[in-house]
Amino acid sequence: MDYDVIVVGAGHAGCEAAYAASTIGLKTCLVTIQLETIAQMSCNPAIGGLAKGQLVREIDALGGLMGRLADETGIQFRLLNSSRGGAVQAPRAQSDKALYRLTMKKWLEGMPNLTLFQGIVTKILTKSNRAVGIETLDGYKLQSRAVIVTPGTFLNGLIHIGLQSYPAGRANEPPSILLSQSLKNLGLKTFRLKTGTPMRLHKDSIDWTGFTPQPGDKIPVPFSFRTKKPLENRIVCHFGYTNPKTHEIIRQNLAFSPLYGGKITGIGPRYCPSIEDKVVKFPERQRHQFFLEPEGLDTAEIYVNGISSSLPLDVQEKILASIPGLDQAKILRPAYGIEYDAVMPTQLLPTLETRSISNLYLAGQINGTSGYEEAAAQGLMAGINAALKIQEKQPFILCRNEAYIAVLIDDLISRGIEEPYRLFTSRAEYRLNLRIDNADKRLTEYGHAFGLINSNDYRCYQEKQTRLNRVLIFLEKKKIQVGNRENISLKDFLKKPEGKWENVIEYVPLDMLLTDEEKRFCESEIKYEGYIKKQEKEIARITKLDGEKIPRGMAYTNVPGLTREVIEKLEKFDPQTIGEAKKIPGVTPASVINLHIAISIHRKQKTKNVSRGTKYQNRK
Repeated sequence: MDYDVIVVGAGHAGCEAAYAASTIGLKTCLVTIQLETIAQMSCNPAIGGLAKGQLVREIDALGGLMGRLADETGIQFRLLNSSRGGAVQAPRAQSDKALYRLTMKKWLEGMPNLTLFQGIVTKILTKSNRAVGIETLDGYKLQSRAVIVTPGTFLNGLIHIGLQSYPAGRANEPPSILLSQSLKNLGLKTFRLKTGTPMRLHKDSIDWTGFTPQPGDKIPVPFSFRTKKPLENRIVCHFGYTNPKTHEIIRQNLAFSPLYGGKITGIGPRYCPSIEDKVVKFPERQRHQFFLEPEGLDTAEIYVNGISSSLPLDVQEKILASIPGLDQAKILRPAYGIEYDAVMPTQLLPTLETRSISNLYLAGQINGTSGYEEAAAQGLMAGINAALKIQEKQPFILCRNEAYIAVLIDDLISRGIEEPYRLFTSRAEYRLNLRIDNADKRLTEYGHAFGLINSNDYRCYQEKQTRLNRVLIFLEKKKIQVGNRENISLKDFLKKPEGKWENVIEYVPLDMLLTDEEKRFCESEIKYEGYIKKQEKEIARITKLDGEKIPRGMAYTNVPGLTREVIEKLEKFDPQTIGEAKKIPGVTPASVINLHIAISIHRKQKTKNVSRGTKYQNRK
């Protein structure tokens, strides 16, 4: 069988990649080990969170799936940082784990250009350093014009529970050992990472009175700009704390931890550590918070968010017994740690295509990231770019000031990673511009151009922008009197720290009534206006600097302040511009400044020499 695009792996990255490529119009095949586990939430059945919620909004604005599925399958919704500014607000939803998986499968099965295929991929087929298809364990070959690999934690996966280990990509599912070797044979450098998941408990074995309820928002905020129906909170989460007795049990059993016993060599996530890591690295802490989160409406399983572990099962039971309210809890699924292979992402282009093998794209945890949202964003971008390359169109590369997606990808390919990468708002230099309320304004035009946003949704988007522009103009022109002071515009009033939308609503005409989402947008646009203008000037300055060309044959050894390591890297990668030099791993900001100064001196000297030559010719 011949396809335009083959996607290997049907996790969150693979589903978005396959959906994007097939929607754009390419004949696509999504290959997965088990069709029943498409979009399986291996860890917490939750979508969003700080920075992650922004990613989901951006995926939705480009026409991806995750936001719509989160809204459709969500059972509890919360807007994080709702009391703070719009730049740091982010939606989070607890999803029904089974419903999410089934909804995604049903959605993909209905795609006209997409074929789902069950098989274990063992080899990437290449010809003249170009990916041309895949081969499965049973020797079946599928040919294609591009291949997108999204294997999650399955590459050479190894599960650890105590000192016992067994090969698996997920609990009781086979790993992709031969595929990992195939990628290595293609010259890609891999390394080991580690992650883990907590135990699942039976809800009826928990004494809920020992924990604090954490309900959803009264008016849930959707992820998708296309969600019109009101969302409903259907469950309540709870939180509690470990105690000194818990920590003592963990310390007494560290010898049975594969993490501290030397069995695990992979690097784990700093920002989502196991309970063992928390106890060892923060000995001064008397307690650590955890959350009890239902995995769905039709299951008794409770996810213990915050007690990830790879300790033996009997030790896990002792840990629970030390916590009031969980002392009678029954474990349905033990916690475990998992090691897997990842590919160093500096071997990728900004399109997520590998530098060494043309038409081979990597997305998701294989690139060293953690989290469903980071994986889905990469999958969407890989799917779009694979399709564009096959159609012989320009690649789709976002700038860091346009989207968190761009921050994520640029960090990966230019800086590499030493541990599982997690996106934070602090990683974005221009986060005042990258808010959840303006993601559609930033990215919907792209999604529509690619055919991922249909005409009806695009028309709704245009009508919304027209309405918002009218409101912003009205707020600028409408004058009000505040106290005994002279009249000021509603816009200037909103700029004040005490200015809130509810204070100006009485002045806004009925035909300008906005949704809560649109109100947040208007308020943020006005309050951040001055800061955003400063950012735009900074963006223009940096863009100009990044575009500065490096003279051909420049002698880096003559540039003051460059270390031998930086000189070797510049000579090896041969960047064409300052922007390209900045993205070379190991080239520091100070080195970039020194290089810019040297180029400026070189240019002035060249201009002076030309001027002298002209004067000499005139005298002659």
